[in-house]
Amino acid sequence: MDFPNPTQIKAVKTYIKQTWKTLTRSQKDLLVAAKDPKIDHDGNRPWLVYVSPQEDLERIKTSLQQILSREELAKLELRILPAEPEAVTEHGLLYLPHPYVVPGGRFNEMYGWDSYFIILGLLQDKEIELAKSMVEQLAYEIEHYGTILNANRTYLLTRSQPPIFTRAILKVYEYTQDRQWLQSMLPTIESYYYYWNVPPHLNPTTGLSHYAALGKGPAPEVVMSELDEQGRTHYDRVKEYYRQFKFDDYDVNLYYNRDTDELTELFYQGDRSMRESGFDISNRFGPFSIDIIHYAPVCLNVLLYQMEADTARINDILGYSGAATQWRDRASLRQKRINQFLWDQEAGLYFDYNFRTGKRRQYEYATTFYPLWAGIASAEQAQRVWQNLDKFEEAGGILTSTHVSGNQWDAPFGWAPLNLIAVEGLLRYGYEEEAKRIARKFLTMTVQEFTKYGTLVEKYDVCECSSNVSDEIFFGYSSNEIGFGWTNGVVLELLKILDL
Repeated sequence: MDFPNPTQIKAVKTYIKQTWKTLTRSQKDLLVAAKDPKIDHDGNRPWLVYVSPQEDLERIKTSLQQILSREELAKLELRILPAEPEAVTEHGLLYLPHPYVVPGGRFNEMYGWDSYFIILGLLQDKEIELAKSMVEQLAYEIEHYGTILNANRTYLLTRSQPPIFTRAILKVYEYTQDRQWLQSMLPTIESYYYYWNVPPHLNPTTGLSHYAALGKGPAPEVVMSELDEQGRTHYDRVKEYYRQFKFDDYDVNLYYNRDTDELTELFYQGDRSMRESGFDISNRFGPFSIDIIHYAPVCLNVLLYQMEADTARINDILGYSGAATQWRDRASLRQKRINQFLWDQEAGLYFDYNFRTGKRRQYEYATTFYPLWAGIASAEQAQRVWQNLDKFEEAGGILTSTHVSGNQWDAPFGWAPLNLIAVEGLLRYGYEEEAKRIARKFLTMTVQEFTKYGTLVEKYDVCECSSNVSDEIFFGYSSNEIGFGWTNGVVLELLKILDL
């Protein structure tokens, strides 16, 4: 494929700039934001919006009367959110006071880790206030809903997503230099940090964290919206897989009762935790990643190292040298633990560690580039990962994994965030030629598909350099959503890296 010409690149940049407006949700868009294609909804009933108990519901209603038409208000119902997520019997949107950007397509809400890559794009496009507002809405979620949520819907109250909060804060600070604003973020940073560093997310044996979503039973949005042509849910297809295949990746009896043909409650805990990881779905932690609850993952612990290092830097900027030292010590300790448990010297790759069996799972995955991105790897470790680059590099960029499983977070698929992390990680250790080659490959593919179809999408087949992926995905949802927030952001970042 030929690299895109300036006219094609300009067309993509124009599309992205316009798309930010399409994907922005503010108070005036509350009805648009409340609509959710992932749940059943009686067209005669209002869309529900839940407001934090810490807020003044009547004040918000009065404010909305000045913004929305009578017809729009009639299609909305505002309620105070119950104290316990299990008490929510009818699902709805979780209120956020200021503008934010959604990924696009069926994802009509603000997502945890998507937001970081969207913020990068907004900053490249000089949408500084909107990027700052997004960080503030993430902070609002911590303060009012207990954590940065998977996304702001009631059925997602029991899980977070990969923590890239402090990176987003510092990226915005680079543009604003607003020390008072930076200071205001410290309490929410500490609150969110402890979400990941106490049980159930902390594994005391390793001192590393793992994904551990709360809540019971099937994920509501999966049951309601992820149906195949035969009307089977994802969980129906999983049971069929368990009936047909035998494997030793994990003890299936923990998750599936063959006598009753039912998935266990531990299965649903694993399923929800897999969704908290943002990698839904792969076979990285065994089929459907259900065994994720027994693993210290590379991605999460590197991001927490980055959070510790970022928070040290924030304290340094604000003149709190004692606190900065404490955060650097935490980062240093985690770096040692990552190298102890997650680095595989023989393979020359970072792998997830099963603290139940005491073994690393040698599943080759693009998260091996995360320690390079964060600067955790030694020069020798980075070189070993670089030597393994050919395992992941394809015509359209970086493969998510080297395994074809029928899941969207495995081969032959590639995703914008992982391509950016790989590129930035390689650049950090001086592998400029390889980094820029991957950047060009990913950009060539995305712009080529944009030229054909007029949109950027959620994911790509990086082997075939195609956005037509649905026929290759057999579990979870198979659609390829348009928009698309994080692809927009990564495209702009890669263009910047290539000085285009």
